[in-house]
Amino acid sequence: MKPHLIVLDLDGTLLTDEKVISEKTIQTLKQAEAQGHHIMIATGRPYRASEVYYRQLGLTTPIVNFNGAFVHHPGNRSWQTIHETISLPVVKEVIDAMQPFSVHNIVAEVMDDVYMHYHDEKLLDIFGFGNPIITQGDIRQYLQVNPTSLLIQANENTVDPIRRHLADVHAEVIDHRRWGAPWHVIEIVRHGLNKAVGISHVSKWMDIPRERIIAFGDEDNDLEMIDYAGVGVAMGNGIDRLKSIADEVTLTNNEDGIAQVLKERLHLS
Repeated sequence: MKPHLIVLDLDGTLLTDEKVISEKTIQTLKQAEAQGHHIMIATGRPYRASEVYYRQLGLTTPIVNFNGAFVHHPGNRSWQTIHETISLPVVKEVIDAMQPFSVHNIVAEVMDDVYMHYHDEKLLDIFGFGNPIITQGDIRQYLQVNPTSLLIQANENTVDPIRRHLADVHAEVIDHRRWGAPWHVIEIVRHGLNKAVGISHVSKWMDIPRERIIAFGDEDNDLEMIDYAGVGVAMGNGIDRLKSIADEVTLTNNEDGIAQVLKERLHLS
């Protein structure tokens, strides 16, 4: 069998609800590698919050972070890194536009620097992973460079109105996705970026065509990736919209759904 590229989302996909990779899934991935297949991660997380899983699996492939805004090869400094940012004036316009809405917080990330509009202990716990430099206060005042991503934490009933506003006013410069429950967070990246864009760069470099890409996901930010892959797999715990476009729906992230598909598709013993 020719080499396949196996692409894994992290939260709700590769990771169980306890944020670990099950032993069965680890062993299945190692089996796939032993038979010549390649494994990579494509996540909305920054690299600092995904490196532990990259190292645990012993990966030697590029990784897609920030939903395609940052693509690099941790083990190959000569690999052409991709880092696409949001224009600073656009960020300030978006923050200004959030004033009429019920917004809990706004967070901008510049690679491993975090800017938090309002102090929030729970968010500090999340964004403190990997020990980034965290600046708290009005982002419009402190942020001086184009950020990699912008996050808006809102009330559940204001997420859709905010997304409609972003689509109406800023559609030509930004794209946005919604985090999975229980977080009511809108994640914004530069227009035209998504996981599929990052994966396409990697697959071309590895000379693996789309038909030999198997991608796994569960959420809003996996839609393009699942549609792009030759075999797009939605997890059993995934959103209905993703399941509707997937080539296959597997078991949940807590039931080794990835292992089930790979054993069948790649004829792993």
